[in-house]
Amino acid sequence: MMAWLLVAGVVLSTVAADVLQASEMKRHGEIADFHPGRLGRVWLAMFQRRYLLASIVFMATSFFCFLKLLEVADLSFAVPATALSLVLETFMARYVLKESVGPARWAGASLVAAGVWLLAL
Repeated sequence: MMAWLLVAGVVLSTVAADVLQASEMKRHGEIADFHPGRLGRVWLAMFQRRYLLASIVFMATSFFCFLKLLEVADLSFAVPATALSLVLETFMARYVLKESVGPARWAGASLVAAGVWLLAL
């Protein structure tokens, strides 16, 4: 039971972090100029964005939940179980970020979901 709670912590925090990062980077746009002086300004601007900072907190949460998960479960369980984040991120990409998700990506997400379901048996 504890292992599945930690899996939920990893999955939910990873999904939140990735969606927030993607959203912020789409708002910011492409970084085309890599001159050191300009990169410094980009870094400062990025750290003033609340959602980007929140994504960093979520990624740290995911990392520490995963470390704890490795204490209570085998790696052969932990890595495939946390792949459930790919399934949720596919949904979030389509319905929150309004990205185009084709049949091949849906099929891939479905296969991952089936694999996690097999782990739960």
